[in-house]
Amino acid sequence: MAMQKTQNPDFQITVKVVYIPSESRPEQNYHFFAYKVAIKNIGTSPAQLMSRHWVITDSRGHKEEVRGPGVVGIQPKIQPGQTFEYDSACPLNASTGSMQGRYHFVAESGESFSVEIPEFYLISPQALH
Repeated sequence: MAMQKTQNPDFQITVKVVYIPSESRPEQNYHFFAYKVAIKNIGTSPAQLMSRHWVITDSRGHKEEVRGPGVVGIQPKIQPGQTFEYDSACPLNASTGSMQGRYHFVAESGESFSVEIPEFYLISPQALH
């Protein structure tokens, strides 16, 4: 499991990735990855996660952008000191790739801001041989 971290002024994003062999079909170039994201509010004010923007790139150079409201169907309000975690997944038509992006928040003051999601890698066991 790979883990990557970034410090933002008020939010810390941590991502753990795991390859799911039972959902993958390597012989058909279909690789399935699950990932867990932890979003920790290390600031002093609550903020609500309003939307996300992901850029998914595979080792063949195919790039896909995903935008949408909230995460996993909700728009969580994250209090100071609180960590919000969720699980998601990403299929790839290549054995390796990467993801990165941004979360868009609104603070209690009404100010909106973005938090960068650091790039993390999706690497199937087949890619390591």
